[in-house]
Amino acid sequence: MRERLTNWAGNITFGARRLHRPESVAELRAVLAGADRLRVLGSGHSFNRLADTDGDLVSLAGLPRTVEIAPDRRSVRIDGGIRYGELAARLAAEGLALHNMASLPHISVAGAVATATHGSGVRHGNLATAVSGLEILRADGSTAVLDRDHPDLAGAVVGLGALGVVTALTLDVVPAFELRQYVYENLPAAALDEHLDEILSAGYSVSLFTRWTGPDIDQVWLKRDAPLTGDLFGARPADGPRHPVPGMPTENCTGQGGVPGPWHERLPHFRMEFTPSSGEELQSEWHVPRTAGRAAIAAVAGLRERVAAVLQVCEIRTIAADHLWLSPNHRQDSLALHFTWIADTDAVLPVVADLEKALAPHGARPHWGKIFTTAPSELRGAYPRFGDFAALARRFDPQGTFRNAWLESLLG
Repeated sequence: MRERLTNWAGNITFGARRLHRPESVAELRAVLAGADRLRVLGSGHSFNRLADTDGDLVSLAGLPRTVEIAPDRRSVRIDGGIRYGELAARLAAEGLALHNMASLPHISVAGAVATATHGSGVRHGNLATAVSGLEILRADGSTAVLDRDHPDLAGAVVGLGALGVVTALTLDVVPAFELRQYVYENLPAAALDEHLDEILSAGYSVSLFTRWTGPDIDQVWLKRDAPLTGDLFGARPADGPRHPVPGMPTENCTGQGGVPGPWHERLPHFRMEFTPSSGEELQSEWHVPRTAGRAAIAAVAGLRERVAAVLQVCEIRTIAADHLWLSPNHRQDSLALHFTWIADTDAVLPVVADLEKALAPHGARPHWGKIFTTAPSELRGAYPRFGDFAALARRFDPQGTFRNAWLESLLG
């Protein structure tokens, strides 16, 4: 490969022989016909070697944009290269919305779905739960079309790129709506412990931010349709715009202060117009059952000094349970602990290992696209349908065209 290609954070340099940017499914099929090993690269926001390959790497960003709204206006068919910000603007113009969005609108839909990336909300499933259909280009050039009635869909949605190339997806949509975003500061630790469920349920989407430098929560970001006044369990309203990481430019963040705005300009934390450059950061995230939320937070607090020394910020969110085989939220309402680290792998990895050990008794499942060191055997044991997924991957890709070393280790 002539160009040196890295992920967004720059901590992974891909080992592919060639990078392809097909501009049609026909071109993609030709690339696949000439490849013995192939992986698909989304927007590069994974922090491990999930997307890496020693064969051919493909970006779908050049595919023609497809946004086909169903006649009943309950779903939309999209191409495999579109990003959330692009899709959201198109849907909003039609008076439609997605049920949720991640913090960044810059990530690709297919990549986010394949790794069970999520937004926040006690009643809202991760982004993959909106998928009602997939079109997957297989190694032999055929296309598998799965709809919600297909028995393989629940296994294929969070597919880690192991089944083939997702060329199109169908997503559920809802009527467009408005939200207000509020930021509160200095939530007392005692209030968090006594009222955790009430705080996390206080809005359509709620995020807690802390640097673990003390027992209190630094910021609460609350997105809801109704106005709020006064304090929030002892936290005070911010007196102006805030960024989750103190000192970073607040103009990159979506509108705050309770000003109503369209769903796609409030659900993400960051504006689409703000295009992230290579990120000076690493990321990890673990999901635990919501019933273990307090215990998991206490476990992290027990490592406060270790964590704070290499941390930029930690975000705590909730995700509703789903039935997707490899979703970290499979059969459990979840609390997610997300860590944005400094860009120093050697310093971060020992802390990651310590956190994994501390969170293991609470049933923690790592985010597939983040940094973790959990052994493959432990990961397989954390998912009741993992054996079914491994069989599905073998059936869809018997020659292992879409596998890499990372997946070989996981799937066995």
